[in-house]
Amino acid sequence: MEDFRWIYLQLCKEGGVEPQESVVALLQESRAAHSSRLDLSGHSLSTDTCTILARFFQKDAVFTEVSLSDCMLTEEGIKVLLAGLFHNTSVKCLDLKGNNLRSTGAEVLGKLLGCNKTLLRLVLEWNALGVWEETFSLFCDGLASNNTLTHLDLRNNQINHQGASELALALRHNSTLEELDLRWNNIGMLGGRSLLEGLQKNKSIVQLEMAGNNIPCDLLKALEHTTGHNAEREFTLRESHNKTYVLSREIQTLKEEKGRQFLSLMETIDRQKEEMGRSSRSTSAQIAQLQEALNERKSAINSLAAKLQMTEAALALSEQKTQSTGDLLSRMEAEREEQKEQQSRLRKKQEEEKSLREGKLHRDIQNLMENNGQLRNKVEELECRCKSQQQQIFELKQEHTNSTAELKMRLTKAEDRLESEKRRSKRALEDMEGLRHKEVEHISQRLEETEKALQERIFKLEAQRIHLEEELSRTKAASVTGLAQAEEELGQVRAQMRLKEQERVSSLEEKLHSLRSSMQAMQLHCSQQKQAISELQAKNSHQSIEMDGLRRWIEELQQVNTQQLLLIHPSC
Repeated sequence: MEDFRWIYLQLCKEGGVEPQESVVALLQESRAAHSSRLDLSGHSLSTDTCTILARFFQKDAVFTEVSLSDCMLTEEGIKVLLAGLFHNTSVKCLDLKGNNLRSTGAEVLGKLLGCNKTLLRLVLEWNALGVWEETFSLFCDGLASNNTLTHLDLRNNQINHQGASELALALRHNSTLEELDLRWNNIGMLGGRSLLEGLQKNKSIVQLEMAGNNIPCDLLKALEHTTGHNAEREFTLRESHNKTYVLSREIQTLKEEKGRQFLSLMETIDRQKEEMGRSSRSTSAQIAQLQEALNERKSAINSLAAKLQMTEAALALSEQKTQSTGDLLSRMEAEREEQKEQQSRLRKKQEEEKSLREGKLHRDIQNLMENNGQLRNKVEELECRCKSQQQQIFELKQEHTNSTAELKMRLTKAEDRLESEKRRSKRALEDMEGLRHKEVEHISQRLEETEKALQERIFKLEAQRIHLEEELSRTKAASVTGLAQAEEELGQVRAQMRLKEQERVSSLEEKLHSLRSSMQAMQLHCSQQKQAISELQAKNSHQSIEMDGLRRWIEELQQVNTQQLLLIHPSC
């Protein structure tokens, strides 16, 4: 509030306008409230002050409620002030009670309702918007194009039956207004019928106040019935929206549960896949280790085979040596036979050497044969080990194939379970959708049945109304004939009543004249104008009530006279 006071003073300084002391004092008093409501009711606002307020409202984002009741706004001031609210996006409640708004105010209010997209509540009590029919039609055009206003107060605005027909046309196109207050106007029976026709096309108004408009009771009941039907329809729509919201929430929870189940299944499948991968990696590592061991054993066998080939080569060399020694022996025998005689001593030595060499050779051969047997035994052992290792490798491969097959079977089972869960979830969702559609169809059927029943009731009531009007016309004709017969006797009574009524009307005219003179005197005093107008209107309503009482009294006297006539002349 302190910021708005400073902004108000700054705008007044920029525009070269003298700040209004009452407004500054009000802002000074309420600066500590920290409220979103701007209350200037009861303070007379000048045109310059309205211009400054309009400039503020064009940039305002603080106040949501503005009260300008009984501010004695001029036509220029209200035009400028409401123009500042055309594109305002913060004010939701506007109170313009008791500002005597007429043609200019109605026109600018129509433009405001056509432009503003934020205003929800508009109070226009104790104004004169219905005096000029053309400008009130512009106000109704703005109301027809508005799609945000929910509450409209038009009490004591001198709206007649033509203004009510314009308002009914606006209500046919408006789809957001929920509460409408039209108390204490001059709508009458024709305006009530036009409003009833307009409300039959409107589905949003749930509360309508029509007291003090000289509307018959049956028409008021019909208007209440239409608004009650709208309220019931709004209630059923809200119930259907709530039910659909609950169903959508349940469907969403089911979807989330199925999603969580699907995610848990996917996690289990991923874990099984990871376990299978780990087991396959471990088996492949074991197979690789076995393959490396087999390669090492193969390399060892190859080295042993190479050694065996070397020993065989050594045996071949020893055999060659034995053959060469045999040749040497044969040669030595030939030489011994030739030189037997000459070298007998050498022969003995050679035989000894030969025997020694043969022993050595035999020993070498035996050693080689033993080594060869040992190598062969080692080769057989290595072959047996290789066969056993190959058998182990085969068994490991079989185990790996069995484990992979088992894991594949588990994976297929998990996939089958996942597919079954998916099908179940789809079936559950389809069942829920079917239930929701059935409930919506059931609700729509109930609404159609209630609408048909209400239409039938309306047709029956219309038929009853027509029948009652016919009976009323008949009774009126009978009463006219009876009155024609009793006019001679009632002449004196009527003359007396006319004299009394003329005296009462003259006194009332004198009172009205005095009231008008007092109103003219009160217009000079702006601060007391509202109180004087309210007193005069109260007196006027009291006098109208007295007039109605006098009319009822006259009717009662007429009924008493007719009864007396019937008693005097029973044949009539």
